[in-house]
This record gives sequence, C-alpha cells and structure tokens, in this order.
Amino acid sequence: MRGMVLRRLATLVPLVLLVVTLTFVVVQAAPGSYADTIDNPRLSPETRELIRARYGLDRPPLEQYLSWLGAVLTGDLGVSFLYKEPVSRVLMRALPPTLLLAGTALLLDLVLGLALALAAARRPFGWADRIITLLSLGLYGIPSFWLAGIFILVFSLVLGWFPASHMHSVGADGLFDLLHHLALPALCLGLVGAAGTARYLRSTLLDVRASRWMLAARARGLPRWRLLLVHALRPALLPVVTLLGLSLPILVSGSVVIETVFSWPGMGLVAYNAARARDIPLILGATLVGAIAVILGNLAADLLYAVVDPRVRRAR
Repeated sequence: MRGMVLRRLATLVPLVLLVVTLTFVVVQAAPGSYADTIDNPRLSPETRELIRARYGLDRPPLEQYLSWLGAVLTGDLGVSFLYKEPVSRVLMRALPPTLLLAGTALLLDLVLGLALALAAARRPFGWADRIITLLSLGLYGIPSFWLAGIFILVFSLVLGWFPASHMHSVGADGLFDLLHHLALPALCLGLVGAAGTARYLRSTLLDVRASRWMLAARARGLPRWRLLLVHALRPALLPVVTLLGLSLPILVSGSVVIETVFSWPGMGLVAYNAARARDIPLILGATLVGAIAVILGNLAADLLYAVVDPRVRRAR
C-alpha cells in the first residue's frame, strides 16, 4: 500500500501543473483582460492601459505564467485583482463554506442513494422499483442549475419555506439560520448524486442476490429484509468507496453552479467571480486548490477501498 501511495503522490505535481497550465492557456485565449471588465465609463483607454501595466498584464503570457509559477513555489499565490487582497486569504475564507456544502451534499447522496437502492432491490421490477428507477433516471439527467431554479421557484418564492440565497440572513448567524440556508443548495447537489448512487447500488445488490451463497441463504427461509441488510448489503457497499472518489469531481464542478445560483460564499462563487473579472491569480489559485483536493480525494478513496477489501491490498 505504501508503494501505491508514493506512486500516486509522484503523479500529483505533474498532473496539477498540467491542469493549471491548461487553465492559464484558456484564460489567455479569451479576449480582454481585467482592465476591460471594470465597468466605469469614465475610464479612458489610456487609464485602462495603465491598469494593465500595474497588474503586469502588458507582459508576454509566458513571462506572466513563469512569474506566477515561481511565486507559487515560494508559497505566494499572488494578490487578487478583484478583491485587492492575497489570493490565499480569499481562498481560505471561501473554503469552509464549500466544505460544508459539499460534505452535506455527499452525506445526502450516500444516505438517500442507499435508502432508494434498498427499497428498489427489495422487490426487483415491482412497483416501487419501477417508480424509483424512473425518478432516479429523471433526476440524474437534470442539469443542476435547472434543478436549483425549480427549487428556488417552488420552495422560496411560492411556498416561502427556505431562503433563496446567501449563507446567513441579515443580522442572524445562528446554527438554525445556517441550516435553513444550507438546505436547498445541499439538496440540489445531493439529490442528483443520490440518483446515480441508487442506480449503481441497486444493480450491485441484484448481482449479490443472484450469487450462490445468497440463494442458499434464501433456501434456509431467511426473511427478505435480513437477506438485504445483513447478507447482501455489506459486499454491495464496497463499490460505494469508489463512488466517493468519483463524486468529488462532480461535487467540485457542481458546486460552482450551485454556489453561483444561491450566492453561497464558497470556492465556486469565488471562481465564478474571478472568471468574470478575468482575475488571473485568483483563477489559477482556485484551480490549483481544486485540482489538489480532487486528486487527494481520489487517493483517499483508493486507500479506503484497500482497507475494506483485503484482496486489493494483496494485489498491490
């Protein structure tokens, strides 16, 4: 297992470097710069050129990239054009809300996905299985921004049950207020993931039920619920560890959309604002942190799978 960890960590630096480099190339290929995004009709073209020179945007792209990369190697992510403060400070302020949202969505994904899979696998091709299958396919195919819009329309504007934006109400910062604001964005992320988890787990549970040792257990007259919860669930849960690793990129990409729609002050909203303002240091910093988080998350999922399945440890 130690060798696997070392091999994966050895690929961390070149992979992150590749992601950041491609991001920089895409940003440079887009027309305009931070100076062009400043919405002030009083700014003359000469003043905008001075702004470009002040932030080093008049230098060749390769020189800008190498300068940023050299600063990163010393632990300096630069200063945000938009927020006028160090990028590291902006990201550290945005990271806890994103972790809270992603963690809650992942928990909903696993709990709801497991419950739906058990309900569907209890009587395969029965009415409950057909309804859950239809709902899962429908939810999994819905874009997250469309689902977020529907949730805001129904639960915020029509019913008035939940707030439509932000992390706290004005003048309130208690736990209940936080959970009240967290409900809709976490549901938008978690429901889509739960639909995929339910379909995957249902298929795995049915495969386990068809095995010889499960047929022998059924022949002994064990109750259906005991067969599912005690005998079939444990081996079927092993692939869920892999799903955890696969869910991380989806959560990272989905959080950008959901945080923007709900004005949730996390990494996704920061990345969106940085992209709109062509804030190159902040864009690269957010990409760097996101890429490292996804790669380390996948490594953690692989390690956890090796822990719960001894065959993996022996194979590696």
